[in-house]
Amino acid sequence: MPEAISNTSPLLYLYRIGVQDWLKQIFGEIWIPGAVVSELKEGQRRGYDVPNPRHYEWIKVVEPRAMPSEWLALDLGAGELATMALALENPKRVVLLDDSLARRTAQAAGLTVMGTLGVLLEAKSRGFTESIGPLMERLENTGMWISEDVQRRILRLAGETVS
Repeated sequence: MPEAISNTSPLLYLYRIGVQDWLKQIFGEIWIPGAVVSELKEGQRRGYDVPNPRHYEWIKVVEPRAMPSEWLALDLGAGELATMALALENPKRVVLLDDSLARRTAQAAGLTVMGTLGVLLEAKSRGFTESIGPLMERLENTGMWISEDVQRRILRLAGETVS
């Protein structure tokens, strides 16, 4: 699998359920723009449990050279915009995004997109975990909203029982 560029939420949620190192195992090196670092620092400043990118040798801060002006009108955060701009400049990398508007925008730009749940599916396919159902439950307990429809689809893709 190619290397990746990540927005804040996949890093945050995978960290919160204790499987952030799967990113290194799946992608090798992860690039993040400074805007993602700033969002994580702001979360830490507000007292949230967030990962510190400096603690992971496989995370590299890389800035995009430019921002597509048409994206600036979208209702997206600075981290999402910078992540997508960096991915546009490096289209062979997978872009890790959870926000649906960001995902649709990145896909429309021809980028390969994966979210936190896609990382869990890839991890299961590589044998890192036997079941992702409990991991999705833990994600929800840490604040990630996952619709029932999405849960059922992910469990089916993982070959797990859908209740």
